Amino acid sequence: MKPMGRRGFLTASTALGIGAGLSTYAIVSEVSENETSDKTSDKTSDISRRDQDLPFIGTEETFSTPTLLKLNSINQDHIAFLEEIGLSDLGQRRIGDMDAGGLNVQILSAHTPSVQNVPGQRGIDLAHRLNRQLADGAIATYPDRFKAFATLPLQSPEAAADELERSVREDGFLGALTNGHIAKKYLDHPDFEPVLARAVALDVPIYLHPGYPADEVFKVYYSTTRSKYKEEYQDYIFSGSGYGWHQEVLTQCIRMIAYGVFDRFPKLKIIIGHMGEGLPFYYERIVNDMGEPTKDSLEKPIGQYFQENFWVTTSAFPQTELLDLLLKYISVDRVMFATDYPFADIKEQTDWFRGVDLPREDKEKIAFRNAEKLFRMKVSVK
Repeated sequence: MKPMGRRGFLTASTALGIGAGLSTYAIVSEVSENETSDKTSDKTSDISRRDQDLPFIGTEETFSTPTLLKLNSINQDHIAFLEEIGLSDLGQRRIGDMDAGGLNVQILSAHTPSVQNVPGQRGIDLAHRLNRQLADGAIATYPDRFKAFATLPLQSPEAAADELERSVREDGFLGALTNGHIAKKYLDHPDFEPVLARAVALDVPIYLHPGYPADEVFKVYYSTTRSKYKEEYQDYIFSGSGYGWHQEVLTQCIRMIAYGVFDRFPKLKIIIGHMGEGLPFYYERIVNDMGEPTKDSLEKPIGQYFQENFWVTTSAFPQTELLDLLLKYISVDRVMFATDYPFADIKEQTDWFRGVDLPREDKEKIAFRNAEKLFRMKVSVK
């Protein structure tokens, strides 16, 4: 049995018919709803056709290597699945998928949790080798199509800071991406201040990608001893893309704010994905309930940090209602497009965004202009 992918949720559709016993009111209502739906669909199609020329920069796009697959996969079936979907491909298959969806640039990041949990010199060497392999390989071959976030050996923070600087200055990388906790510590821990300070000095962002929980947390929150309910990979997905990842990232964001990271590093830039990892839904509760206990310890109201230090990507959440909610709380100048390839389909998401009913100026900001500004880059449009 092959494992379910990060986006491999089972979906079902139910046919809704008009049958005996259904009231005339219900029939009329359904017809009315269908007409409204048809009009909405027509409008979306018109907008989509208008915006076919929209360029896109994908800001959360994953890759792997044979070494990473062996390091970060559950078993051989998992490796086979990741190879099958093209996670290790940085050539024509990936470029073809980008072209089919109209994605101009991918900002590449290494497969979760990359090498950040490998301690000592081995982790330092692996991170350096991975970054150099990417710079000399795919980016050198397709310089207009691929950029990258650095992989860092975070269990060695000083070395991680040095590798961040080297990869930015020498290889042209755009920042770094982290994956959840690092040996049961988050970035608010004093150990990681050298990395944060270096990111600020270089004026590059850190992307907070989810990671799997520590073993103790996994056992308490995401596992069961009841064999009837232990389907293969269920706990793995439950603690990851099925739920746990999104809570984990949002928790880390609140930790970083509440424990003063942005007061110590006011120019630190943080990116989070997946339409805010639940932030839009919880925003008012977080700001209202956390405002009082932090008003004397923090230099700013807690909500202000979300507005000044965070950017959010749309990765793998092509849902207009969630984008609308996100834009209610986060400026359109802080939202960027992403697909989460190859775990999610590029064309599905570019097609979705082309049809979103926003002013053209705002759509350009989300699709590519905000990324151009944050990363000081220029998208190449054929």
